Amino acid sequence: MERPAGHAENADQIAYWNGPSGQRWADRHAAQEKLLGPIADVLIDRAKPKPGERVLDVGCGSGATTFAFAKAVAPDGFALGLDVSEPMLAQARALAPKGLPLDFVLADATVYPFEAASFDLLASRFGVMFFADPIASFTNLRRALKPSGRLAFACWREPKENPWAMAPLMAVYKHVPKMPPVGPEEPGPFAFASEERVTRILKGAGFADVAMEPHNLSMDIAIGGGLEAAVDGSLQIGPASRALQGHPPETYEAAKASIREALAPFLKEHSVALQGAIWIVTAKVE
Repeated sequence: MERPAGHAENADQIAYWNGPSGQRWADRHAAQEKLLGPIADVLIDRAKPKPGERVLDVGCGSGATTFAFAKAVAPDGFALGLDVSEPMLAQARALAPKGLPLDFVLADATVYPFEAASFDLLASRFGVMFFADPIASFTNLRRALKPSGRLAFACWREPKENPWAMAPLMAVYKHVPKMPPVGPEEPGPFAFASEERVTRILKGAGFADVAMEPHNLSMDIAIGGGLEAAVDGSLQIGPASRALQGHPPETYEAAKASIREALAPFLKEHSVALQGAIWIVTAKVE
């Protein structure tokens, strides 16, 4: 499997997204899009892509956001989806609607040699929180933007504000040791929860007028499939899945029972809805 040449400090992330975990995300792309689709809608509304613009979609995964941006800027614009995960980009290429002005590149945004001043909009849905050196990464991305360019991305707020992800993890922790804590400057899903940190990074990379708008969402982690679908989804990807890696089958089964018990009170008909909390971050080239 092809892997992108990347910044040395991003090697662990590149390995993760090209290994079994990246393949599981790719395999679950349809379900994940049902879960995260409403967030893409909010992001695109705030990003305001216009016909004829060129959009760089960072951490595009299986391509749904790139498709949406390409539709918004068609027919004379262009959307480039960039990701380090070959499994997810393979899905993106296979699923791309015919006739849209888009392309995909397997690359690390920290070091990829973008054409200078070639994009109007830098966008991302949960694709920019994993850089080992975020100031260097955003500096490289900022160089790809025109002097009039702008930025818009979605990132998670604090873990405690996202029980859709944390409730299954807390159930798993009844059976396995807690994962090592992630430091406040380390990459990870919640690495951009701090307004102070995000503002510091973006200003350090040459952006101005940084604004962070909070959004609360109801996340149906069952995606309409009932309690067992919610349990299975929690075990396939996300923090609960990572915490169980390497543990024996009996531990897995016990944790699965605890997740089911934790999620059962939230079951309404075929949905299991818990709160999600995100930032929509916007800025412009300084």
